[in-house]
Amino acid sequence: MSLRQEKMESALREAAAEFLAREAGPQSLITVTGVRMAEDGNSAHVLITVLPETLEDEAVKFANRNRGELGVFLTKRVRGMRAPHLEFMIDRGEKNRQRLDELTK
Repeated sequence: MSLRQEKMESALREAAAEFLAREAGPQSLITVTGVRMAEDGNSAHVLITVLPETLEDEAVKFANRNRGELGVFLTKRVRGMRAPHLEFMIDRGEKNRQRLDELTK
């Protein structure tokens, strides 16, 4: 991965976290855990975790419905960055890590 791509992923992760914290309601906690950007920079998967877990589907739908607004927010926040096509999804790797931690305690 190039340094430029790492910087773009980091900027997108921070902007998505800020945007979701501001726009999401108080009924759930949405945490951005990572971003996986395509090499060409035209698309990205934003990985999230949601508490409580019962609201995961609702949170993903909310985030995907508002991805256009996030793109506008991103282009205003990060100078020179063109917003990629965004897709929000649950970070299954993080969920599995948390379950392993619980099992080993």
